[in-house]
Amino acid sequence: MRRMNICEERGSGIDRAIVAIETYQLPSPEFHTEEQFTRVTLFASKEFREMDKNSKIRACYQHCCLRWVSRDFMSNATLRERFGIKEQNYPTASRIISDTLKSKFIKVADPENKSNKRKYVPYWA
Repeated sequence: MRRMNICEERGSGIDRAIVAIETYQLPSPEFHTEEQFTRVTLFASKEFREMDKNSKIRACYQHCCLRWVSRDFMSNATLRERFGIKEQNYPTASRIISDTLKSKFIKVADPENKSNKRKYVPYWA
């Protein structure tokens, strides 16, 4: 693909794919790293209620990463938008954030902030 000038080699492909996945509210992809290659599994559209806990955690983490590389933070509101959750159902997004925090994929951006309007960043930020 490189010799045919199809491969751009800038490293923006995964970011662009995650943006498209979020735009269409699709389940997040799974990444499996092997010795010589990386395998990515893409999933067909699913309703939010059909997604399992691991898929929601993975999507939350990837959403947080995407927000971070866009020089922004993830919040309950941005996660609700990503999943298409109505504003009055904010506890659903809070539960996903809590599960993702427990999995140590994300962390609170400002641990000193004790308000309900917290912002989150990936664990590696």
